[in-house]
Amino acid sequence: MKDLYDVILKPLITEKGTKLKDEQNKITLEVALDSNKIEIKRAVEALFKVKVEEVATITCKGKRKRTGARQGQRSDWKKAIVTLREGEKVEYLDRVG
Repeated sequence: MKDLYDVILKPLITEKGTKLKDEQNKITLEVALDSNKIEIKRAVEALFKVKVEEVATITCKGKRKRTGARQGQRSDWKKAIVTLREGEKVEYLDRVG
């Protein structure tokens, strides 16, 4: 079993993510590419002491980038949108903004 900190890499604080948090009680996180929904749910519940209702994951493909004649590609990454149960709240996001 993976360590909790290997599953959740960092929170994604964007305009859309803030709107989801305020209106639908969902948080967005960047997670490890090889993690699954069950691992993400367990990690969020253990780290933030909240109850999770649902987890949705999205694998984002890395963009192709050029620098002059050289071409490369950014790494692929995975995003998780976690729906919290009614009345649950993650406190660390309120102190960020």
